[in-house]
Amino acid sequence: MAPLGGAPRLVLLFSGKRKSGKDFVTEALQSRLGADICAILRLSGPLKEQYAQRLLDASTYKEAYRRDMIRWGEEKRQADPGFFCKKIVEGVSQPIWLVSDTRRVSDIQWFQEAYGAAVQTVRVVASEQSRQQRGWVFTPGVDDAESECGLDNFGDFDWVIKNHGDEQHLEEQLGNLLEFVYSRL
Repeated sequence: MAPLGGAPRLVLLFSGKRKSGKDFVTEALQSRLGADICAILRLSGPLKEQYAQRLLDASTYKEAYRRDMIRWGEEKRQADPGFFCKKIVEGVSQPIWLVSDTRRVSDIQWFQEAYGAAVQTVRVVASEQSRQQRGWVFTPGVDDAESECGLDNFGDFDWVIKNHGDEQHLEEQLGNLLEFVYSRL
């Protein structure tokens, strides 16, 4: 499979439960690397855009329709497992890609097939208490669906970022990951 975007030097696939801090971590990395070097790609972006434009900025609306959006996205993925992956890489020219919301084994497989050794997996973990402090509440049909649990038994991630609320420890982990990223530039 030929890559659809540019030729990235590094693709970091971030995964984790809702409110674990995936967006926070990817945005922190991008702010340190610079948007000219590092692009944040969101698999949920094209899903939300196609499902309803207002989902991108209306959190209350998004939560109310999340289950139906997940169902619709699953139908798209069953027809083409790489459907959303292909959409987010179109026209990306930066050498470092941070995919902020990898949720399924098929997502990881698609990127590994397309970009090989450039791909690294990163799991962001946070305690249930930390997630609750960030506004997470267990929602049946969402938190027990593949979109949240698809990578629970993935195996060994290349990186695990512990985001339990200890800022100093998080900074140390981000420093180690940044060191690795710079070694790929």
